[in-house]
Formats: sequence, structure tokens, C-alpha cells
Amino acid sequence: MYDFLIAPFVEFGFMQRALMGSLMLSIGACPVGVFLMLRRMSLTGDAMAHAILPGAAAGFLLYGLQIVPMTIGGLIAGAIVALGAGAVSRFTVQKEDASMAAFYLISLAAGVLIVSLRGSSVDLMHVLFGTVLALNNDALTLIAMITGTTLLTLAIFWRALVAECLDPLFLRSVSRLGTPVHFIFLGLVVLNLVGGFQALGTLLSVGLMMLPAAAARFWTTRVEPMCALAILIGFASCVAGLLLSYHAALPSGPAIILSAGVIYICSIVFGTRGVFNTRTRHHRHRTA
Repeated sequence: MYDFLIAPFVEFGFMQRALMGSLMLSIGACPVGVFLMLRRMSLTGDAMAHAILPGAAAGFLLYGLQIVPMTIGGLIAGAIVALGAGAVSRFTVQKEDASMAAFYLISLAAGVLIVSLRGSSVDLMHVLFGTVLALNNDALTLIAMITGTTLLTLAIFWRALVAECLDPLFLRSVSRLGTPVHFIFLGLVVLNLVGGFQALGTLLSVGLMMLPAAAARFWTTRVEPMCALAILIGFASCVAGLLLSYHAALPSGPAIILSAGVIYICSIVFGTRGVFNTRTRHHRHRTA
């Protein structure tokens, strides 16, 4: 048991850094995923994950696979897409889902094209799917800063974020925080996706954000326990995925997301609000 569960994280530094980085990502990204889900913006996270690609690709084109240029580029690209899509939905007849889809498709195509100008297919795979086992100290520092910023922002704007999930029109009618909080929240989404792409790539970083949140929804209805449970599910997914990657020689990023997917499917079936318990309650109600 020791050799299977603990030894990989004790004996190898790259496994320790991968575990530390992925756990920090879970702490920041999973609560953001809960709010995305409650605001019915789950696919927005996927769109934003694609949106950071051209900025990261531009940093790669100019400086190669260096963290700081790719991160700055990703932040700029994500901010442009978030603000652009938000502005289009606020000031035109087009809804936010349509404007976001348009922006992210343009971003995805531009990012792949930029990477292809200089890099190989290996470089493209690195940008798209990440290399969690190759995290270095600079990447861990960046992820720690993003996680700290996320937690601080959530603590400051918690009540406003919860209110906007429940009734955004009411929040805007009683407070001026409605629109600013919306864009602050989109900024948190971009920030965590930029941190996640270092480990999981632009295509899979949204998985660690949304799958634990979606799984937690089948166990509780309160926001605070849902966020805590999502973080714990994220932890379990990261540990299981890294162990699966190590012992079965599988790509680490997909292994983490697939582990989260297994927990999500189990939650659908066995969660307190899942299929099995819902059917049991209905059966008891009919026989009562």
C-alpha cells in the first residue's frame, strides 16, 4: 500500500511539485467552478479556456515555453475576450452565450495558428494539454499567487456573488455592485484558467474547475458546503490522477480530469440528490 499510494510522492520531486500545484489549483478553481455552475455559465468556463490560447501562444512565439510571457499573454487575451463578450451582451441585442462562442472560436483558431508558426506538434500539445509533471518552482509560485488572489477576492465579494447567483436583477436594483461583480468574477475565471493551463493546458484546465463543482451539486444545496466539497473532490481527483499516471504510464492531465469524471458519475448515481436516492425517496413517498 505504501509503495502504491505514498512512495511516488516521497521519492520523486516532480511528483511532489505536481501534487502541490494541482492541489493549489483545486483550492482556487473549484469554488469558482461552483459559482459558474450556479450562474448557469458552465460552458462560459470552457469558452474562456479557449480564449486564453492566443495570448499564451503569442508569448510562446516570442519567448518559447517560458511561464511569465505565456501567463501575461493569456491574461491579456482572456481579459479582452471576457470584456468584449460582456460588452457585446450588455450593449447589443446578442446574448452572452452567443458573443462568448464567437469570441472563443476566433481565439482558438488564432491561437493554434500562432503556435503553428514557430512550434512543432509537440509544442502545440504542450500548450493545449499542459504538463503537470513538469511544473517548476516558478509555476508553483504563480499558481500560489493566483490561488491567494482568488480566495481573497471571494472572501471580499462573497455575499454579492451569492446574491447574483440567486437573483442578479435584485442585486442590481439594490446595489451598484451588480455589473462590477460580474466582471470581477469573469476576471477570476480567466485568472484560474491561466494558472491551470500551466499544468493542464488550455483545453483541460476547465475540467478541474467544473467537474468537482458539478459533482458536489449532487451532495448538497448550500453554497459554502458545496465549495468545500468541490475542493475535496478536486484533491481526490488530483491524487488519483497522478497515481494513475505514475503507475499506468498515462498522460497526467487527462488522468486527473478522468478521475474527476469518475467521481462525477458516481455522484450522479449515489449522491444524496442523485438518481439512486431520488428514486428511493419517490418510492417511499408512493408507498407511504
